[in-house]
Amino acid sequence: MYNEKVVDYFMHPRNVGEIPDASGVGEVGNPRCGDVMKIYLDVDSNDVIRDVKFETFGCAAAIATSSMATEMVKGLTIDDALKITNKDVAGELGGLPPQKLHCSLLAEEALRAAIENYKQKKSGIPETPFCDACCNACGAFEADEAPYVAETSRVAG
Repeated sequence: MYNEKVVDYFMHPRNVGEIPDASGVGEVGNPRCGDVMKIYLDVDSNDVIRDVKFETFGCAAAIATSSMATEMVKGLTIDDALKITNKDVAGELGGLPPQKLHCSLLAEEALRAAIENYKQKKSGIPETPFCDACCNACGAFEADEAPYVAETSRVAG
């Protein structure tokens, strides 16, 4: 099912772990398959990614794409890192089975989330917590909120 490179990146993932006091952190998940990816960035004053780490809970493809994405962005500027797509990640791995392409999309989205978090921190504007009306403490009710729809159509193909 998986090619040798995907198996290698799953069995010997690169850049696993956490960066304490990271410049940016992004976490995404796919409720359908249960994969969760968290990417940590250490960015220097010139917006160059000096270090990147990940923690992923998921299948072999999720771990392999997280690992590959971190390898691809290390040493890049934030702007260049934003140009990396899920198709790039899957391509660097030599391809993924069609039913696992969503993992490369999660890797792209986790990276983008980490970069957005970095930009937000750098701007000095306080982060606004996301509310999905789960506890109704803010007075909003789930019935009043638009339902969350997971994006599953934007994968490499």
